[in-house]
Amino acid sequence: MSDRVLPRDDLRALEGYHSPQLDVAVRLNTNESPYRPPDAFMARWTDAMRSVDFNRYPDRGAKELRTRLATYLEQPAARLFAANGSNEVLQTLLLTYGGPGRRAAVFEPTYALHSHIARIAGTEVVVGERADDFAIDVAAAEALIDSTRPSIAFACSPNNPTGTVEPSATIDRLVAAVDDVGALLVVDEAYGEFAPRSALALVDDARPLVVVRTYSKVWSLAGVRLGFAVAPPWVVEELEKVALPYAVSVPTQLAGTIALDFVSEMEQRVASLVEERGRMFAALSERPGLTVYPSGANFLLVRVDGDAGALWEQLVVRGVLVRDFSSWPRVENCVRVTVGTPAENDALLAALTEVRP
Repeated sequence: MSDRVLPRDDLRALEGYHSPQLDVAVRLNTNESPYRPPDAFMARWTDAMRSVDFNRYPDRGAKELRTRLATYLEQPAARLFAANGSNEVLQTLLLTYGGPGRRAAVFEPTYALHSHIARIAGTEVVVGERADDFAIDVAAAEALIDSTRPSIAFACSPNNPTGTVEPSATIDRLVAAVDDVGALLVVDEAYGEFAPRSALALVDDARPLVVVRTYSKVWSLAGVRLGFAVAPPWVVEELEKVALPYAVSVPTQLAGTIALDFVSEMEQRVASLVEERGRMFAALSERPGLTVYPSGANFLLVRVDGDAGALWEQLVVRGVLVRDFSSWPRVENCVRVTVGTPAENDALLAALTEVRP
């Protein structure tokens, strides 16, 4: 008899999703905000928690958070679903609409957790290829959806790790394609506030479209873990059946609600990061042996003429951590660089000068 209990057969070869967290001076690898939340926010948040009855469960429906967030997004509150980070939103969607005998469609290269969570949920993954510029090939995507008939399809925009922003016309055609086969389109907008356009305005009670966002990036609250979906009420109702009870904690609900009183500060952070993104795009594009791809997110994908893995190691030695994609299919010899503060970005440029003079 075995001395250990084995996991499901389909999970035995599955590797966990990991991103190195090294002790370095400049961390530009996980697309976090380089800025802390405003001091006034921290004061309001910590003060609010002093009056909380922590011996009681949180509001299961996160009513105040959803109501305030709906007002900010100009959406009905019935379209809002909240969870512990956008990854938990994705997991709840796949537990609800995926599962054995069902398929999820993804368009590679894209966010690895779309496929990873799908497989954890026992969902078959079907893969479509992106065009050379990393945009979704709409005709090919329509053909894939028609032939494989997934129950859920993912479109990441801005796409991770490429930064590609899909045109609204692409999202419209994908919604029509999934509607024809009785499926759901999930547009992952974890970086949506950095982009020039969003699919939020396309959400409608009669369309099988869900937009997922997070507080981790622009709200500087990655440590709080709060994400949400904007979806037709009939989708939200199904997600609430699957979500664990009382899952979103009181501190998380308070943080998400109070943050909405600091919209102007958030928008200023976004504007400064977008400006820095443009500066870094120009500076990196001038470096010989580097190809930088246009981005609508808070990061840049850079293809290296040579060994990107070796470049990653040389940067780490100099106290700068970026994300190594050198061995990933379709983005071979690439690194992804989070846009940091001007000082952090200058440190990266200085390290690159030492490595590749």
